Amino acid sequence: MRVIAGKARSLPLQTVEGQATRPTTDRIKETLFNILQPQIPGCRFLDIFAGSGAIGIEALSRGADAAVFVEKNKKACACIRRNLAFTKLGESGKLLETDAVQAVSVLRGEEPFHIIFMDPPYASGSEWPVLAKLAESPICSDSTLVIVEADLHSDFSRVTDMGFRISREKTYKTNKHVFLRKET
Repeated sequence: MRVIAGKARSLPLQTVEGQATRPTTDRIKETLFNILQPQIPGCRFLDIFAGSGAIGIEALSRGADAAVFVEKNKKACACIRRNLAFTKLGESGKLLETDAVQAVSVLRGEEPFHIIFMDPPYASGSEWPVLAKLAESPICSDSTLVIVEADLHSDFSRVTDMGFRISREKTYKTNKHVFLRKET
């Protein structure tokens, strides 16, 4: 796994050993960032269930002003710290070593994020309490783009009950990205 573009282009990233995390492949990451690229420069990026930090680091490398990484797994947090240091992007990155729902509460006083990305364990349902918390949080405004990575069979029809709408869905062979916006 590597940084695909920007300041840290081609630098290899470490991943967490074992099955605790599932890194987004370079191909899928590249497709995602081709979609997001016009919105990345100068943005505030939130990477929830960050794993190795590869998605938030890619955003920083491509010009995001700041990225916050949320991860509760200790080994993954150590990996994020190493990757931020190695890519020299640590000054723009902040790591919250906590549960995803709790992190939304901790971040409550901050400015809204432009992009919120979350990659919870597939079929765990972990995205739902986070989305519920984001729906009522000022860190997620009506201009915030929320992206959830999920397995192909995940049903997101209930996001409308939470105050979100699906603005786009990008499917791959084994998973998908669901793009959400708050209803206005």
